[in-house]
Amino acid sequence: MNLKTIGLIGGMSWESTVTYYKIINETIKEKLGGLHSAKCILYSVDFQEIEECQANGNWEKSGEILGEAANNLEKAGADFIVICTNTMHKVVNQIKEKISIPILHIAEMTAEKILEKGLKNIALLGTKYTMEQDFYKSKLIEKGINVIIPDKNDIEIINKIIYDELCLGIINSNSKKKFLEIVDKLKNKGAEGIILGCTEIGLLIKNADTDVPLFDTAIIHAEQAAIYSIK
Repeated sequence: MNLKTIGLIGGMSWESTVTYYKIINETIKEKLGGLHSAKCILYSVDFQEIEECQANGNWEKSGEILGEAANNLEKAGADFIVICTNTMHKVVNQIKEKISIPILHIAEMTAEKILEKGLKNIALLGTKYTMEQDFYKSKLIEKGINVIIPDKNDIEIINKIIYDELCLGIINSNSKKKFLEIVDKLKNKGAEGIILGCTEIGLLIKNADTDVPLFDTAIIHAEQAAIYSIK
């Protein structure tokens, strides 16, 4: 079995990158058995530098940083790239300019899973950039999915919990309660499922916490990366 080498751009945050490594290897083991594990190379960036670019609206600089990371992964032997975060898919086109190997887009992988379930009205949770801007939502809309986002106040609550707690590895029961209240509001708005469109949110809420199907993008993306590496 000649596995493709996965190039992981991680560190945004490192807590969710751990999930990627774990799920990729568990999926390879499940699919191939024996002592098989994934062939992968990890380039982990300094998230402080990336977050400052986000906060200042300097997406071009963050694209340069991640483009360089992708280029280094290709030089090191990666066959394709996985960006281990939702928000930074905003600069995916800038990254593509630096490499000649494919990038597995997290929103496209998630859209496929939603359509497999036959759902059309889906709520999106994530950073304020992911929820409010079009770079992510457009990938879902292109697939015929109707995207519902929280109201302005809830967007700020979600964003604050992500950056002030989850990205620092802090799991707070009060924050979990707030997230589930927001999920209930979105369900009342007609959401048939919820995209956990930030790779850290799955650290806080799980499918067992609600009767609305949750689409954990970190898990979906990692599983698809593993499957792609086998093909």
